[in-house]
Amino acid sequence: MRPPSVLIGALAAGVVALVPARAGAQPASPIAGAWTLNRTSSEMPREIGFNPNWLPPQTGGGGRSGSTNSGGGRRRGSTGGGGAAAPFSVPRESYDDSRRLQLLTAEARNPPARLIIVDTPAAVTMTNELGQSRVLHPNVKDEAIDVERVPLIATTKRDGDKLIVVYNVEQDREIRYTYARAPGAPQLIVEVEFLDHGKSEKARRVYDSGIATETSAPASAAAPAPPGSRSATPEKFDERPGAELRGLKSLGILVEDLSAQATACGLNHDAIEAALSKRLTDGGFSVRKNSDEDTYVYVNVMTTTLPTGTCVSRYDAFLYTHATANLTYHEQPVLVQVSLMHRGGIGSSAPVGHAGAVTRGLEDYVGLFVTQIRDANK
Repeated sequence: MRPPSVLIGALAAGVVALVPARAGAQPASPIAGAWTLNRTSSEMPREIGFNPNWLPPQTGGGGRSGSTNSGGGRRRGSTGGGGAAAPFSVPRESYDDSRRLQLLTAEARNPPARLIIVDTPAAVTMTNELGQSRVLHPNVKDEAIDVERVPLIATTKRDGDKLIVVYNVEQDREIRYTYARAPGAPQLIVEVEFLDHGKSEKARRVYDSGIATETSAPASAAAPAPPGSRSATPEKFDERPGAELRGLKSLGILVEDLSAQATACGLNHDAIEAALSKRLTDGGFSVRKNSDEDTYVYVNVMTTTLPTGTCVSRYDAFLYTHATANLTYHEQPVLVQVSLMHRGGIGSSAPVGHAGAVTRGLEDYVGLFVTQIRDANK
């Protein structure tokens, strides 16, 4: 989930304009430059992604292509043997595979609001609005890169004026990004394609040239506000990337109560709270346990058990805060809850190791929060 500072800032600023690229500067390639996401023109499907490998098989020959069946490739993690077939086939996905899938899927669903691309013959550097950079090397196959402490494998190549980046998620699963200039328009088109065991799902992002910034109208040109209405004078706000994270030194943590199924799978509320509190404390924060006041980390875990005994959990970590906001449909500022960051994933495993896997996943998410807050305060 992208930090809402850009949105809140735009509401407060009054007028938002695009600053064009510097005149006379010839970019190294057609995709080089500063770009701002045009959400209206973009396709933003919230559910784009891979199908869960643990979905039940379709029977009777009427199943959709790519679903688990007795002869399909989706049973990569199953084992042979006699006896009746289990109703579910749950592959033994590695920890790194799971983290890659979660990170790359989250990136595809929540594209950068701002993107700066520096393109040279040897390397392409992409930087988002949080100041996070990724360096890719064209014509290097299976390049190992590290993003948010997650190891990724990427293959980058040029196709004419296009740049194509393919991320390997796991066997028979890839995410392909194609970057290209829009014909006859100062726009960057980014096509995202999920390739899942021969099936394809696509989304299209449109970026306008320039960086969105605040533009204030001259005071002499501003019409006087009618009595009783809000002032039309734009408010000043901090436009720096990660500004909403600056100054954070104390955080609360609130772990939602676990269900009986979660407990049966080995999950423990106090153990999760202790592990995440330690990660925050090690990061230099003062921690308030069981607190949702001011700025805090909220953790929710939902668990179910498959007929085979396999535990499946959806786990999410949010960084929440409270702020006052001027809403267009309300006369006075109101107190709102704001989500600054969010990470979530799904994990499946046998009960004996399920609690450890879920806790490690949540620790990684909280560690990411700590890293981004630290980077914003440098």
